[in-house]
Amino acid sequence: MRYYLIAGERSGDLHASNLMKALLKDDQNSEFRYFGGDYMKAVGGELVVHYEQLAFMGFWEVLTNLRTISGYLKKCKEDILRWQPDKIILIDYAGFNLRIAKWAKKQGIEVVYYISPKIWAWNQSRAYKIKSTVDQMFVILPFEVEFYKKFDFDVTYVGNPVIQAINEHTVNENFKKEHQLEDKEIIAILPGSRKQEVKKVLPLVQEIFAKFPEYHFCLGAVGTLNSNLYDSVREISNVTIVVDETYDLLAHSTGAIVCSGTATLETAIWKVPQVVVYKTSQLSYIIAKALIKVDYISLVNLIAGKEVVKELIQREAVPEKISKELEAALNNQDQSQIILDRLGNLNASAEVAKRISVN
Repeated sequence: MRYYLIAGERSGDLHASNLMKALLKDDQNSEFRYFGGDYMKAVGGELVVHYEQLAFMGFWEVLTNLRTISGYLKKCKEDILRWQPDKIILIDYAGFNLRIAKWAKKQGIEVVYYISPKIWAWNQSRAYKIKSTVDQMFVILPFEVEFYKKFDFDVTYVGNPVIQAINEHTVNENFKKEHQLEDKEIIAILPGSRKQEVKKVLPLVQEIFAKFPEYHFCLGAVGTLNSNLYDSVREISNVTIVVDETYDLLAHSTGAIVCSGTATLETAIWKVPQVVVYKTSQLSYIIAKALIKVDYISLVNLIAGKEVVKELIQREAVPEKISKELEAALNNQDQSQIILDRLGNLNASAEVAKRISVN
């Protein structure tokens, strides 16, 4: 079976790679070609375009890069037609993947969507478009099943791949020793996996380090980003930068400051108290504020259906408030268990691979 996969960011790359491994277990002759990243490349197949070239975040950032995005859409379509896959597997990344789904349907190619776009957050009517262009939809958030029922579209909850990834991770017990962090408790800083996120979040947290001298701050950097992005904190005495060691960092952390995204869920599953911080360009924020239909931005609060972690967004994201909420989080009992109970413990990749291979 030939599979063409499209993942447009780091978390999608990770989850797609685990799905590829599961598909190979079911059929060792599975062939892969993809827009993705290093995790997928490590499994095998052919990487056509790295997601780094596609990682535009925010309305304004997307708008100013429309020509680039259109160019990659054209390249992707041409490559799919040339390779003739049996199925296309789309992983999240709505702006790009929904266009591919619509086009692929017209070509008569079966479309599988794994990890639903967050259409429940805004422009919910896109569910009709998904229903008309997607053959199989596998969702990773329990409330998404009920959301799609409103549009008479049956989707399948397969568990959350973050649970699987964490369950399969072997913690490096020497992490603190290797990074000379044995003398103090750690607060993790997870500023995101996109350049725009890091550039917005780092200036907000720089003033906080001196206010917590009893802790050591450990910044989880992403190896696919230019290391220069982290230079502003590199020489601060109680800050250490680690690259691509997020799970080991969280396993040894007492608290965390997290940019909204998958990392908020990962932090909760590791049962680390956290403060969620999010800031984008003012134009993107104004547009998002007008369109977004949900009460929270973090996956933790969305899954819980209430405020489990504090969210500091845009103007609220200032050093004074971040410090205050971080101190409160460190002194309060973690409430992550509600998240674990609602997600369950299914192996998402195995569940999806099983359902794909029988159709």
